[in-house]
Amino acid sequence: MVDQQKNVPIVLILVLCVLAAFCEGIDLQAAGLAASGIRPEFKPDASQMGSFFSASTLGLLIGALCGGWLSDQVGRKAVLVGSIALFAVFTLLTAISSSMDMLFWMRLATGLGLGGALPNLIALVSESSPERRRSANVALVYSGTPFGGAVISLVSMLNAPEHWRLLFVIGGVVPLLVAPLMAWKLPESVAFQQSHARLEHAGGGAGKAGNPLEIFAAGRAGRTLLLWVSFFLALLTLYLLLNWLPTLLQGNGLSRPQADFAQIGFNFGGALAALWIGRLMEGPRRRASVTTLFIALPLLLAALAYAPAQVALVVAIVFLLGGAIVSAQAFLYASAPGLYPTLIRGMGVGAAVAVGRTGSVVGPKLGGILKNSGYDSSHLLLALVPVAVVAGLCAIILVQRQSRD
Repeated sequence: MVDQQKNVPIVLILVLCVLAAFCEGIDLQAAGLAASGIRPEFKPDASQMGSFFSASTLGLLIGALCGGWLSDQVGRKAVLVGSIALFAVFTLLTAISSSMDMLFWMRLATGLGLGGALPNLIALVSESSPERRRSANVALVYSGTPFGGAVISLVSMLNAPEHWRLLFVIGGVVPLLVAPLMAWKLPESVAFQQSHARLEHAGGGAGKAGNPLEIFAAGRAGRTLLLWVSFFLALLTLYLLLNWLPTLLQGNGLSRPQADFAQIGFNFGGALAALWIGRLMEGPRRRASVTTLFIALPLLLAALAYAPAQVALVVAIVFLLGGAIVSAQAFLYASAPGLYPTLIRGMGVGAAVAVGRTGSVVGPKLGGILKNSGYDSSHLLLALVPVAVVAGLCAIILVQRQSRD
C-alpha cells in the first residue's frame, strides 16, 4: 500500500487536486452569483437571504474541523473523495430547491463537503510533494479555487439571472465527475501511512492523533496563533471584497457591467498570482516575497479607495488587489502543513481553515454594518487598510520564525 504513491507521478496528483480546488471555487461563489435570480423567484426577506449566504460557511466551519480530524484517523484520500462527492450531490440538490428553507439546508450540507475537502487537499499535496516543492505545490493547487470562481462568474455574466439554477448544476456535475476519478487514481499519503504504521507498532493506537490540544504542544502555540490571526483577517478582507466589491465600485462611479468585469479580473488576478507566488515561496526569496506581498495589500486597498472612476485604471488595481489577497491566502495555506507533524496535520490545517472561515462570515457582515453606518465606498475600503496591516505583520513574523527552524 505504501508503495502505491511511488508509482503515481506527482504531476497526476497535482492535476487531480487542482481539479478538486477548481470545483471548490465554483461552489464557493455560486450562491452569491445566483442571488440575483433567487430574489425575484422566491422573494426572500433580508433575514432569509442572509441565512442562505451564511449556510455554506457554517457548514464549512464544521466540515473543516471534522474533516481535518477525521483524516488524521482514517486517511486523507477517503475523507477528500467523500467530501467532494458530498458537496457535489448537495449542490445538484440546490439546483432543484423549491423554497428558501430547502436552499438553506442544501447549502449547509454543501458547506460540510467543502470544509472537509480543503484541509485534506492541502495536507495530501504537502505530504506527496518533495520538500523543495511543498509550498509551491500547495500554492499551485490553491490557484484552482479562484480559477473556478472566475469561470462560474463568467458563466453567470453570460446568462440571464432567471437561469440561476444552471450555476448549481455546473457546480454539482463537475465535482461528481472528478470524485470517482480521484477515487481511482489518487493515492493515499505515504507520510500518513508510515506515521500510523509506526504509531500502531509502538502500541500507541490513534488516541494521540485525535487530541486537539496537540496543535498547541511542543512550541507550536505561538505559530498557530499567528497563523490563525492572519488567516482570520485575510479571509475577512477577501470575503468582504468578494461580496461588496461590485457595489463599492458602482458607488465610486462604475456601471454594473463595468463592476462585474472588474470582479472577474479580481478572480483571474488572484489565480495567476497564486501560481506566481508559489515559485517565490521556495528558496532564499521567500521572506522578501512575503514581506513585499503583505506591504502591497494595504497600499492597493488605499489606491482603490482614491482611484477616479476610470475603468482601465480601476480594473488594473482590482486585478492586482485580487492577486495580492489570493497570494496571501496561498501563502497561509502553504505554510499551515509545515507547522504540524503528520499525525495531527489534518487537524491543524482544518482548525486554521475553520478560523479563517470565521473571518469569511465576519467580513460581509462588517461590510453591511459599515455601509449602514454611513461609510461611503472609499471610506469602507480605507477601513480595511489596518486589518490588512495586522494580517501582514502576523504573516511576516510567522515566516521569519519558520525561516529560523
